[in-house]
Formats: sequence, C-alpha cells, structure tokens
Amino acid sequence: MITALKGALSGSLESVILGLMKSTAQFDASEIRGSIKGLGTDEETLIEILCSRSTAELVEIKQVYKELFKKELEKDVAGDTSGNFAKLLLALVQAKRAEPSSIVDYEKIDDDARKLYDAGLKIKGTDVATWISIMSERSVPHLQKVFQRYKSYSPYDMQESIVQEVKGDLQRSFLVLVQSFENKQLYFANRLHEAMKSKGAKEKVVTRIIVSRCEVDLKKICSEYKAHYGQTLQKTILEHTKGDYQKVLLSLCGPEE
Repeated sequence: MITALKGALSGSLESVILGLMKSTAQFDASEIRGSIKGLGTDEETLIEILCSRSTAELVEIKQVYKELFKKELEKDVAGDTSGNFAKLLLALVQAKRAEPSSIVDYEKIDDDARKLYDAGLKIKGTDVATWISIMSERSVPHLQKVFQRYKSYSPYDMQESIVQEVKGDLQRSFLVLVQSFENKQLYFANRLHEAMKSKGAKEKVVTRIIVSRCEVDLKKICSEYKAHYGQTLQKTILEHTKGDYQKVLLSLCGPEE
C-alpha cells in the first residue's frame, strides 16, 4: 500500500499522506530519525519535537523509535549533538519529568525560581546544568508558577533571560520549552504563522505540525491562531498552499470555527 502511494504521489502531498499512515508516535520518531540520519543535523526539527512533547509522548516515541530503527534514541541524539545542547536534549529524552501534583508547593516554587535566577542573570556566565535539571524534571504546572515567581527576582522574564544568557541551539531549545510550558498550542500557532509568513510556505514545517498534532490538539491550535492573528489558520493555508496538498491540510484542520 505504502509503496503504491509513494509511486502515485510526490512532494509535500506525499509527505502528508504517508505521515497520516503512521501513528503520531511513529510519525514523530520518523521525523527525528530523518533529522539526524546522514550528513548534518536538522536541529530545528529535533528541537521542535523533543522540546514540545509531553513525558508520555516522549516515552512512546523512544519505544517506537527502537522498534522502527533498531536503535536507541538517546544514543542517536548523543551521537549527533554536542555540549549543553546535547545535555538538554538527553535530559528531555530521559523523560524524568515529575507528574503534576494536586498540592502546590510554594516553597519549592520560590526555591526553583531563585535557583534559575542565581544560575543565570545573577552571575557572570550561566550555570546551564541547573537550568537543565529544573526544566527537564519539574512538572509543567509547577514550572508555570516558577516562571511567574521568577519575575519577582529578575528584571527580565524567563524567555528574555534565556535570550540574554545563552545562544544558538541551546537558546532555541530553552525558548521552545518555555513557550510550550506556557501555552503549547500558541507555540504551534506561532510556528505555523512563521512558516506561512512570506510568499509560499515552508511546507516541511507546516506538514510536520499539522500531521503530528491532528489527533492531539489541532483544534486548539486553530483557536489560538485565530485569537492571535485575527484570521483563521484555514484562510492562511488557502493563501499559501495549493492543489491537493492544500485540500488535505484543510480537511485535517476541519471547518472554520
């Protein structure tokens, strides 16, 4: 079936249809594999997937990655990245994040906020290890409160601090993490907007987000998109894509709300 489809389709339409034949975890695992196989690394894809997926999603991606490619995701990521960027991605892949708790620990929130500040803006240089451990091990609701509390220690919010303190892929990774913690669907809406800002579209990005989120939270992404940009995602897709590729994307997004 897949061979027949490959023969009949090409380009972005082929990517969408073949992507839809896979489960969400299989699609994510294949995208990661594609981003680190061969010469060079597609850091953008790697960062987007590893920094925006939930613990449960990451656990499943690791399992599926091993089934599909007979390789350990950790080893592949470690072999293809370096420095603190590698350390952050590996900490995320280990999926050690705490589950959300019904008890709000204000002392720990304050402690983590102060640690993030002490490890960054307060000192010359950055104690990246502290940032990595807090951002890869704490639950999302806890971190949301930590970032609020952080503002009482720092003249900059967490995202601004990241931009000041670190550069390159490490900066991009921390930013995606924080944006996902604060509002994951808005993060994806922003990514889609960026990908369809100029004439045409970065179809690889559009395909990846719509296929990977269509069974997860695409409806919410559409709502965030409209709230933030004043026009529907569907209208933007109509303006920036064409043909059967456009039709498939629109059918995945569903009717305009």
